[in-house]
Amino acid sequence: MQRYLLELEYIGDDFAGSQKQPKKMPNSNKPVVTIQDELEKAISTLTKTKTKTIFSGRTDAGVHAKGQTAHFETELELNPSKFINSLNGILPNTISVKELRKVEKTFHAQKSAKARYYRYTIVNRAQRSAWDAHCLLVRYPLNVERMNEALSYLKGEHDFTSFKKVRTSNPAKICNMYEAKAVKDGDYIYIDFIADRFLYNMIRSIVGTLLLIERKSLAPQTLRDILEARDKTKAGSTISPEGLTLIKVIYNDINGESL
Repeated sequence: MQRYLLELEYIGDDFAGSQKQPKKMPNSNKPVVTIQDELEKAISTLTKTKTKTIFSGRTDAGVHAKGQTAHFETELELNPSKFINSLNGILPNTISVKELRKVEKTFHAQKSAKARYYRYTIVNRAQRSAWDAHCLLVRYPLNVERMNEALSYLKGEHDFTSFKKVRTSNPAKICNMYEAKAVKDGDYIYIDFIADRFLYNMIRSIVGTLLLIERKSLAPQTLRDILEARDKTKAGSTISPEGLTLIKVIYNDINGESL
């Protein structure tokens, strides 16, 4: 068997996240469609064998990706260029494969990853634009210097319970945050996060808390206090997924990576 790693991008609006789920929504006949469903269906069509994919990690419903990764195995010797062209001819227009390469059998898309890089995009102006897809409109003024001061308290290894969804079966709570910063470009504010792992809803909760601090003109240190409280009720609301994108999964030494 050959093991292959692929890199893909997608617009998450029409999908119930990246990972496979029960085939129908609870109390509904509406089918659940995920990125993994569509990818496995396309690969299996081309290999003529039912094929399972292992993703680097899950993205929630409505979250996008520019650099998600997954691996799969097949007995076939694939031509990467031809296989990518064929995959993209089958996949929905909102999903595309960017790269395919053979990897060692010891490589694992999730377990071999050293870090993940996410970006939350905000457009900060009084009125929306038809071109503002996949970002969050915030109408009140935001101070990027204050936001960066608040974000600085997240760097390093911490217990992020305050920003974790309450009802989740995953017991993980410790993350090592390598980077957390905001950059302003015209009306747009990009908030970048790099960490060894992210908890369920963690980024959306952190950004929601940042916005609460800005809206109420609280001290930037408030974010540190909420982090140290390890209490989800202290955090701001978990904001919508529309501005969140997985930019890259990092497999080499994090110290060699830069934004």
